[in-house]
Amino acid sequence: MASQDWFVNDLGDCQPRPTKREWDLLRERYYLHQFLTEILDILANAPHELEEWDYLPQIRLKVRQLVANSYWVKSNHSPPNPRTGAHVTTLYDEIGYPLTVQNVATLPGSLTSIHNHGTWGVIFQIQGTECHRFWRRTNSKDEPFHIEPSGEHLLEPGQVLSFHPEAIHQVQTVGKTTSVTFQLYGDTQPKGRFQFDPETQTAKNF
Repeated sequence: MASQDWFVNDLGDCQPRPTKREWDLLRERYYLHQFLTEILDILANAPHELEEWDYLPQIRLKVRQLVANSYWVKSNHSPPNPRTGAHVTTLYDEIGYPLTVQNVATLPGSLTSIHNHGTWGVIFQIQGTECHRFWRRTNSKDEPFHIEPSGEHLLEPGQVLSFHPEAIHQVQTVGKTTSVTFQLYGDTQPKGRFQFDPETQTAKNF
């Protein structure tokens, strides 16, 4: 479904969310620095970093607005590394900056580990298709990192996928076209980001 927004909660449920029409977001000029300032202003209303994800509806809208108005953002990426299958283009960074802003290009067939991000995230699919497989934690005293599959979603061009900080996923680039995504993440909680192994039901910091 083109131009649809989605939200993945902490249980791995991928839910459709209201989506603004692109022509309602068009502006004569809209630059990356304006976007970042507006995102920081939105997050300033959050009482704590762990509550920032409550503002994902506003953040998703701003991400759509940026991509709709900025050819530079849509085109600023490099070919994936043939060895790793991916290339990350950082769009903005400075010491202590609380956001990760990047374009990621991945080759068809590329597959990530099973992981969470330890913060909220928003992804805009610019080109190609990704299959996001979701997992949920079913912790017990004996297996604190036990996870089980909860579903999957094909993210196609024009779609936005946003994440609760505890959402767990694995991403595979499908089809024959290189995937290009715009990705925005909040300030990662270092002790909250994990890479999971469903065979051993263990996890390590990621």
